[in-house]
Amino acid sequence: MKEKTIYICKNCGSRSAKWMGVCPRCRQYNTFEAVQEMAQPAAGKAAQSRLADGVLLPLRAVETNRSDRLLTGIGEFNRVLGGGLVRDSVTILSSPPGGGKSTLTLAVANDVAAQGYPVVYASGEESSSQIKARADRILPEISPNLWVIADTSMDRVLQAAKEKEAALVIVDSIQTFQLQAFLPSRAGNPTQTMECAGELTRLAKNSARPVAVILIGQMNKSDELAGLRALEHLADTVLIMDGDSEEQFRSLTATKNRFGSTGEMGFFTMTERGLLSMDNPSEFFMTKRSEAEAVSGSALTVVREGSRPVIAEVESLVSRSFTPYPSRIGEALRREQLNTLVSILEQRCGVMLFDKNVVIKTTGGLKLKEQASNLAVLMSIVSSVYEEPISPAVAFLADVGLTGELKRVPNTESRVRELARMGFQKVFVSKDSLQEERVEGITVVRLRYVSEVMEAIFEKRPKKRYKESL
Repeated sequence: MKEKTIYICKNCGSRSAKWMGVCPRCRQYNTFEAVQEMAQPAAGKAAQSRLADGVLLPLRAVETNRSDRLLTGIGEFNRVLGGGLVRDSVTILSSPPGGGKSTLTLAVANDVAAQGYPVVYASGEESSSQIKARADRILPEISPNLWVIADTSMDRVLQAAKEKEAALVIVDSIQTFQLQAFLPSRAGNPTQTMECAGELTRLAKNSARPVAVILIGQMNKSDELAGLRALEHLADTVLIMDGDSEEQFRSLTATKNRFGSTGEMGFFTMTERGLLSMDNPSEFFMTKRSEAEAVSGSALTVVREGSRPVIAEVESLVSRSFTPYPSRIGEALRREQLNTLVSILEQRCGVMLFDKNVVIKTTGGLKLKEQASNLAVLMSIVSSVYEEPISPAVAFLADVGLTGELKRVPNTESRVRELARMGFQKVFVSKDSLQEERVEGITVVRLRYVSEVMEAIFEKRPKKRYKESL
């Protein structure tokens, strides 16, 4: 077969017979690079062999097995996947450098191998001795069914997986491998990356012997999966691990999942013994205090991370500003959202903040992506302004409209149950959220306006009530 030169966009994967300064698809400049590719016939033997396993069947005759999964001992990992690794699936795991993806996958590999399944762990970035050193540090015992191969040749990795009849293959990272048939294209080239991923997909989807495949992918400077977007389309599940390498907290999010819930999240803590599942994240994202230890500027709410309700603590600091433009700093929420809430507080409740700096953050660095936390944000600001603490046994669960009215939020009952489980005594919700005054041992207070919540909590009548401002 003859080689031919084509040009591929590094950003979106567009192909062109000649070099172009601007990609016509993604409109990025200077992203085309030359790639040497083997010219293959359109309907040659190679193409036919790839389709040899394809059998035309009526859809009603196709058998499925929803329980055919590899369960690990890592609860949060199983949760994000929707109940474990599906045997004939391809999963991509990515994170910023130092995020813990290699640590997590090595623990997963050993856990599956300990159940008697052969596992092949292939690394194009580390030597076998480096992998063994990490295993000695984070694994209590290394399974004899765990095999490692430190090589950048995908051909040898595929051969090793077939020889060992592996149930799980982990590739770290996919951008470091290359296939002999597509040389001299270097590793990381779009052609090499996609062809290597394609071969692993064919390995995984073999109906006679399905294999679960995990591909570790590198991230670019924009905190996105490096390489072509087509790589994400090829995978069944895409997992993104987030967290500062200097901190203990890590989160794992399924941005795509054909076998579970997209958006499901799991939480981990990084320790000297590796990543540990955070099975009760509510304890991590709130500060336990007694009534005597209550502090001003703190309010509690419940947010949903995936399908799970998590209690979050919102902290506010309000201080005098000595500049014409006070600071509005929201580490946990968008600045525009914070400005909107401050305006509601000023106009509807008479809490003047035009000469005050307002800083918002959450315990554990949890992002407030839902509107359900808005009432808690407002109450934490008011608590800081008045310098009066809110009882640690009280939580707030409502959105706030521009009119100063409380709005109901989705899944209120499951959030209230989480509060009851954690021992809370009272929760403030909107007037139309729940009809019961008491749910599972927790008192439900249903109110209509933010000003009414302020009166109930601080026993002070706001300077300006909603009806008086009309």
